[in-house]
Amino acid sequence: MACPPSRVPPTEIGRQHQAGAVAGDVPEGWSLLLPSPDFTPRGLPPCPEPVEGEARPPPDTTSLSAPWGEAERTRGTGKPHSDAPSGNPNAALSRQEVPGSLDRWEGQPEGSMASGRGEAANVGPGLSPYELVQPHWFYCKMEDSKALWTPFSKLDSLVLEEKDCSALEEVVVATDGGRYDVSLARRSRHAVYWQEAPSEVRRCTWFYKSDKDSRFNPYAEECSQQIENSYKEAVLTNEWNRRVEFPTGEVIILHNPKLMMHFQPSGLLDEWGSASAEQSKPWAVKRGTEQTYGDIYAGEPVKVDHLVFMVHGIGPACDIRFRSIIQCVNDFRNASLNLLQTHFKKAQDEQKVGRVEFLPVNWYCTLHGEATGVDEDIRRITLPSIGRLRHFTNETLLDLFFYNSPTYCQTIVDTVASEMNHLLALFQQRNPHFSGGVSVTGHSLGSLILFDILTNQVDPSSKEPAPRQSLPNGNCHSRTKNVRNLEEALKTHGLSEFHSVLERERLDFDSLVLCSDADLKDLGIPLGPRKKILSLAKKLAPGQERREEEQMSEPAARTTPGRVSLPPQEGGAGEQSRRPLATRGLAPLNDKPVDVGIGQVMVNYPHLRFEPEIFFAFGSPIGMFLTVRGLKRIDPNYKFPTCRRFFNIYHPFDPVAYRLEPMIVPDVELEPMLIPHHKGRKRMHLELKDSLTRMGSDLKNGLFCSLRNAWLSFTRVQLPVAQLLPDPPAASSQAAPNESAARSEADGGSSVQQHDGEEEKEEEKEKREVKIGMLNGGHRIDYVLQEKPIESFNEYLFALQSHLCYWESEDTALLILKEIYQTLGVSLEQAPH
Repeated sequence: MACPPSRVPPTEIGRQHQAGAVAGDVPEGWSLLLPSPDFTPRGLPPCPEPVEGEARPPPDTTSLSAPWGEAERTRGTGKPHSDAPSGNPNAALSRQEVPGSLDRWEGQPEGSMASGRGEAANVGPGLSPYELVQPHWFYCKMEDSKALWTPFSKLDSLVLEEKDCSALEEVVVATDGGRYDVSLARRSRHAVYWQEAPSEVRRCTWFYKSDKDSRFNPYAEECSQQIENSYKEAVLTNEWNRRVEFPTGEVIILHNPKLMMHFQPSGLLDEWGSASAEQSKPWAVKRGTEQTYGDIYAGEPVKVDHLVFMVHGIGPACDIRFRSIIQCVNDFRNASLNLLQTHFKKAQDEQKVGRVEFLPVNWYCTLHGEATGVDEDIRRITLPSIGRLRHFTNETLLDLFFYNSPTYCQTIVDTVASEMNHLLALFQQRNPHFSGGVSVTGHSLGSLILFDILTNQVDPSSKEPAPRQSLPNGNCHSRTKNVRNLEEALKTHGLSEFHSVLERERLDFDSLVLCSDADLKDLGIPLGPRKKILSLAKKLAPGQERREEEQMSEPAARTTPGRVSLPPQEGGAGEQSRRPLATRGLAPLNDKPVDVGIGQVMVNYPHLRFEPEIFFAFGSPIGMFLTVRGLKRIDPNYKFPTCRRFFNIYHPFDPVAYRLEPMIVPDVELEPMLIPHHKGRKRMHLELKDSLTRMGSDLKNGLFCSLRNAWLSFTRVQLPVAQLLPDPPAASSQAAPNESAARSEADGGSSVQQHDGEEEKEEEKEKREVKIGMLNGGHRIDYVLQEKPIESFNEYLFALQSHLCYWESEDTALLILKEIYQTLGVSLEQAPH
């Protein structure tokens, strides 16, 4: 017999439904139900007729507002009911009334009611009609070691109810936009794209709430059925104050349809031997979700327009609340769905847009897993003092050093690339109609990882061989040793096109050693080839070969991080400008790294099976890492081999973020692009700051003009008369310019306010029209968020929070949606105030 929830925790009730619950993939023989892009909720088919003693009476979900008998008669005639769900999934759900209310039969004959078989039954004038409660499906998730029951969306609940009513075999239903699968037979919910413990699923009709609970919790399905049977008898006989007793001694009393209480057993004593004070406070009991959860979310659009992979930064926690990447991406996805409803409403009504799917990419678990054993190695050498601080350092800051290690850098880039390839293949398998693009997003160190991976991709339109990204272990010394002259050496290392330039200047190995970088620059040789030639000359100079042989005879040292080169800083957008930031055709010598550019760790960067359309970086240290690697400037003609757009998004107080535009156009001082507020305006404190700055500038100009006019007037009065008499025309000609200058200054001071608005608009337009290289297709790269008013009081106090604010930033989500849908020809609508 079922037990009430007070004696058995909610997560333990009904465990028989999920005995042997799966903990991995979908078992063989199960059919996976995925909604097609043109899926529309339809009327639910009737369940089989109830059998005497059946555990659960058949639910009627076809008619959400019509009585049971009327729904059955309508269904029998084959004519659709007026309140049946139509093409809009919310049409009928918005008209759903409170289940179990006694005023829903207005206009119906007093002596008629719906029987269990859908036939009108004659009852006395004092009896009230009974209608089956509309069930809703819930899932349980753990938050802070506490069970939290969350309702599925209306769309998902309708599908689950339909399949649970009609399924004759084990069925798996895709929910939450296809990110979770629900096994109806096992009553369990499983994540699809990431690792997560299975959660319990319930078909809920009755709910309770104690004084300690902040929300209603559902009873187990057996308990709900027992309460529903007593409620039905009370409604049919109009005899209330019924008691629903459980073997544990707990009692539910149905006083009337609006007042139902759950009482704890009076004989239970606490650990001190006295009756608990909580036992005297009954729990509130409610029927249906309308009285407990109100308006439940309708559901996500089925159509997916774009897919975005999100890579986290250092450490296992991604925000100030120490949540995982999965939880942060879920919040970011929810923010984007809300913004679609407000800023793309017209396009949604016209069915031009669906939604953007965001999927997390987790590399931390692989790096710190048992396969690498790095955590155990670090633990053995960690000092016992200040344990919490050392633990925090080992979990977070060490990831920066791991990425600069060739061994663990290889693990990180392989994990990120393989995870994105796997997620894309799985997503396409589950969404065969998907034809949208793919973008990538990285936060903090994750943005640097994506930058290095995208830099080392191969342009599919280029016929160049794949770049050499690893240190070879053989033939390097022999290749260098066997070259006979400069021409052969340049040809061997892919620099033969510069032989004519060097030959014209009569440069050989000896003279090349004496040349500097500036000398080769004067010859018109780009930066990348200059670095290669200088390094090659040092290796091939006379006397160097003997030193190399001595070094080869020494014990082999461990490989250290190498360096790769950038494309040339100067020159046209030719073949060199399309090359990634990696060495092409350059063989390192003596198994030692060759210093030819930006100090990138020499690893085998994996190939992505897709070409990202846009790369978004949140709070990115890319600029700092490129500078530390020795790069002072990025070629304006450089662009990613496979990615066309790039945005560097940061908070003004983020201590980890750095700009990139000054590395592309160092001679131009440009303010970053200000990201608009998602409500379509600048924050009030920033507007006030700009107004005060403008006012101070106006006052300064006005005061300067007044002083200048006074000084000119004073000088005209003090001029000697003797100097004025001899040459009146000259004096008049001298005074005229002074007066005209004073008038022009005064007029200029008074006209500042007239042109302030126009100048501000022109400056904003000029900022957008400035061409910043090809990394973002010629458009601006650096975009800065607007700080909140409270953050402006103390920059240092909110520094850490500023680095972790992007996951909950609606302004950031709106910028991403705007750029993505611009590629689809959909413009952002006017933001509501």
